[in-house]
Amino acid sequence: MNFDGTILLIDDEAHIRKFVGLILKQQLGNPTILEAANGQEGIDAYQRESPDLVLLDISMPVMDGLQTLRRLKEIDPDCLVVMLTSMANRQTVEDAQVHGAVNYIRKDTPKEEIARAIAQTVATYFEADASA
Repeated sequence: MNFDGTILLIDDEAHIRKFVGLILKQQLGNPTILEAANGQEGIDAYQRESPDLVLLDISMPVMDGLQTLRRLKEIDPDCLVVMLTSMANRQTVEDAQVHGAVNYIRKDTPKEEIARAIAQTVATYFEADASA
């Protein structure tokens, strides 16, 4: 798959942003990767850059992922957000879905499955756009 869109990674852990960025480059080809270390930085980057896809952690300082998700959806109801987090209790997953996340991936998922889930999300939302 060759996706040349822009992806915003919002996670307070730099090593996770780097790891996921490498997965995205390997799986998707040539996306532009933007990074933010907390929800507020992510919102600022989203407003400045208008990325095609957001990968969002839940547990972060300044503004947590669910607050960030709600704010992103207020700014742009059509923004595509995939939760990529270590939190997987049922209520958190349901809250993310209710507030508009299009997918929910646990960080402890094997690398190949993370790559597959992100690629499927991109294919679902962007290949359909390309054929329209």
